[in-house]
Amino acid sequence: MPVEAAPTTKDPTLDVERAFFAAGAQIVIGIDEVGRGAIAGPVAVGVHAVVAGTHSFPDGLRDSKLLSEKRRDAIAPLVHAWGAGAVGFASAEEIDTQGITTMLGHAARRALLQLRATGVPVERSVILLDGAHDWLSAVLRAPLDIRTRVGADRECASVAAASVRAKVARDALMREADAAHPEYAWASNKGYGAKAHFAGIATNGLTELHRHTWIKLSAIGSGSLDG
Repeated sequence: MPVEAAPTTKDPTLDVERAFFAAGAQIVIGIDEVGRGAIAGPVAVGVHAVVAGTHSFPDGLRDSKLLSEKRRDAIAPLVHAWGAGAVGFASAEEIDTQGITTMLGHAARRALLQLRATGVPVERSVILLDGAHDWLSAVLRAPLDIRTRVGADRECASVAAASVRAKVARDALMREADAAHPEYAWASNKGYGAKAHFAGIATNGLTELHRHTWIKLSAIGSGSLDG
């Protein structure tokens, strides 16, 4: 069920979560994705649970895209201490074979299963999904109370926390991948289509971590993508 978006701000609040609590919810689980537009590496979906009665969140918390890498790494432990959460991944191979939208859903489902394993009653929670499109319900075996909200990553502390979890976890994986494949400069571009990344592809070809169906090899010189 969509939730009407309010004007976006850079600093999140708990106003939306409190509205759900006032309506009877006991837990709100924010969800956000990272790596949707990359051409290498997995897509990551973070989830973060906020329980009724929560009145504060870590100082400086924002949507991960609004934080520097240094600031994200500094605030991540505070986010982990603030509440329960998890990160689910879907590989480049899965994205190639099943499509990005489907694998966003599966990555989110994997994260929610991890969260449920910690004791969070996911099936009795409000699921707050950033964006206008519900890409989660199609892969679920049982329905959840999913609410979409445009700009939730900037407005809602639960979703901002999920975005930080996902971004920090995915960046760590891409730095590890860079150690094995330094020719693509993944430590700096994190698998996105930067000039150095395209140069590495032109010289060395594709790896198992590339989303092969997204890359038109004949257009690498111009930096163009197919998909």
